[in-house]
Amino acid sequence: QVQLVESGGGLVQAGGSLRLSCAASGSIFSIGVMGWYRQAPGKQRDLVAYITRGGVTNYVDSVKGRFTISRDIAKNTVYLQMNSLKPEDTAVYYCNRWPSPRDSWGQGTAVTVSS
Repeated sequence: QVQLVESGGGLVQAGGSLRLSCAASGSIFSIGVMGWYRQAPGKQRDLVAYITRGGVTNYVDSVKGRFTISRDIAKNTVYLQMNSLKPEDTAVYYCNRWPSPRDSWGQGTAVTVSS
């Protein structure tokens, strides 16, 4: 099974930017639609954005215009560029298949946005 490893999180001030990476051990096409999810403290894990095999993207309303999901097929990596970050974006971010996430999740990458 293709393994997914997230990275790129950190501490940033409100208004700042981060780029998250999701590196797959094999072809991301084998997984299907790739999504970025996040889980804030005390809350459930929710989808943030996804990208289809054909490159179609979609975002939840709260991040539209601020986040961009993209991929590098040659590197088997999916990215999440996050701009104009807000304190409410603070969460652990994960990548996984969408809409049916695989049972195994990576360790995620933590994003903390200070006000």
